Amino acid sequence: MAPPRQVGEHVSARARPDVRTKDLVRRLEPGEIAIINHADVDLVAADGLVDAGVVAVINAVASFTGRYPNPGPLQIVRSGALLLDDVGLAIMDRVAEGDVITIDGNRVLVGDEVVAVGHRRTEEELLLAVEDARGRIGEQLELFASNTLEYLRNERHLATDQPDLPATMVDFKGRQTLVVVRGIDYREDLFALHRSGYLREMKPVLIGVDGGADALRNLGYKPDIVIGDFDSVSRDTLLGGAELIVHAYPGGRAPGAARLDSLGLPYLLFEAGGTSEDIAMLLAYERGTELIVAVGSHNSLEDFLDKGRHGMASTFLVRLKVGRILVDAKGVNNLYHPVVKGRDIVLFVGAMLASLSLVVTVSEPVRLWFRSVWLWIRARVGW
Repeated sequence: MAPPRQVGEHVSARARPDVRTKDLVRRLEPGEIAIINHADVDLVAADGLVDAGVVAVINAVASFTGRYPNPGPLQIVRSGALLLDDVGLAIMDRVAEGDVITIDGNRVLVGDEVVAVGHRRTEEELLLAVEDARGRIGEQLELFASNTLEYLRNERHLATDQPDLPATMVDFKGRQTLVVVRGIDYREDLFALHRSGYLREMKPVLIGVDGGADALRNLGYKPDIVIGDFDSVSRDTLLGGAELIVHAYPGGRAPGAARLDSLGLPYLLFEAGGTSEDIAMLLAYERGTELIVAVGSHNSLEDFLDKGRHGMASTFLVRLKVGRILVDAKGVNNLYHPVVKGRDIVLFVGAMLASLSLVVTVSEPVRLWFRSVWLWIRARVGW
């Protein structure tokens, strides 16, 4: 995440508008103003905006609705960027890509013309709003549970049926599988696995779910499989040689296929209900993996509300099915410690002795030093 920076009441910069925040963050340059249409800005989207180095975010709608304790807007404000909220949908048409705009207090100006007026969010206000929403989370929990039970009737096959698996060439048997999703703390957890030596030692099958594949590549790892709708994966990752599996929903609708067709890339289809994260775990489980390690997966009520979902039936059922071999990356980071094997110690000592012998063999000064030490020892012991 970018370091905090401070902006004043008056900010002028180049603006970039987009109704899809995940598309916008790819185009943003440091010091620009993002214009979005994103109710309840989730934490992943907020991190993307902050990492892009924006000086301000203008939202056509409310970044924080109070529906749940959403930390995303607070993340933006704490970075030092200005957050101007609820300015109205008209701004998406009134500001073009690359226009230099000015935020003056609560007003947005193009030249001398006021094109929108919004509400300037402050850290103090958002902290109070988060606490208030946390106190009312029970209402959302009741609604969420009701929706989950309703969807369970339609999605119970995820736990009981044998899915029609794509003919992937990746061999899962006898290996662990790492599933990377663009969820909360996904970058930190993935880096911790890298730093601990887990990825180097265990060499798991690497599955990137949409943008999770980019996170793997950014650490220098090549995903074995990329699975999802392919709406948030970079072109470079798609061309990186991984097997591509498009998530097709019941009935055959496969939104990600069009992009891969346009790039002329081969892909497989996996038709199943639920989320792409769910079917990635199903694929690994059904193919015989020993352990599934999840990075950035969604497990809590707030995680699912953050993604705009109203129920978690598919995820509940998939976790029920694969639960005995599923662990969260945080647990692996706490438990996994690289072990120095005896064989490695022997090889290390052998390498040192071999190096020392080589130096003695080729270096006349070293040979003279050893000869002097040997003569001194003989003189001391009377040989």
